[in-house]
Amino acid sequence: MPADKTGFKLVSENRKAYHDFFVLEKLEAGLVLTGTEIKSAREGKVQLRDSYADIVGGEAWILNAHFSPYSHGNIWNHDPTKKRKLLLHKQEILKLFAKVREKGLAIIPLKLYLKDGLLKCELGVCKGKKLHDKREAEQTRDQEMEAKKAMNLKNSRSY
Repeated sequence: MPADKTGFKLVSENRKAYHDFFVLEKLEAGLVLTGTEIKSAREGKVQLRDSYADIVGGEAWILNAHFSPYSHGNIWNHDPTKKRKLLLHKQEILKLFAKVREKGLAIIPLKLYLKDGLLKCELGVCKGKKLHDKREAEQTRDQEMEAKKAMNLKNSRSY
């Protein structure tokens, strides 16, 4: 996955988060990583599927994110699912903590990407979807796909 001209390279995306949650707000955070973790991330060997963020003791942490062990890490390799510290300003942490505590929202990592050589995490303040919300979203997606197919078919016949 080469980086584009702006220095942006997508490492991992949590597509399941958009299926299971309504994303109300997005926020960018840095990560504190060891050498083998960043090397593994640059190879694109990161999964965010069941990961979430939590605020403990005034610090933001990402939990259950799976950074695969680096292939040449030897004895210095890292634990794949350890908790990792997120780098946020104190005001951002306090704002997130207030939202999560009051409204019962969750902080979910949506993307990991390299930005000018640094690994960044896009966090989403999310509200869980109910089963009928998921069905409704799937139904609208199917209708849009059918409409696109009909338009493409109509355009191809006009020649």
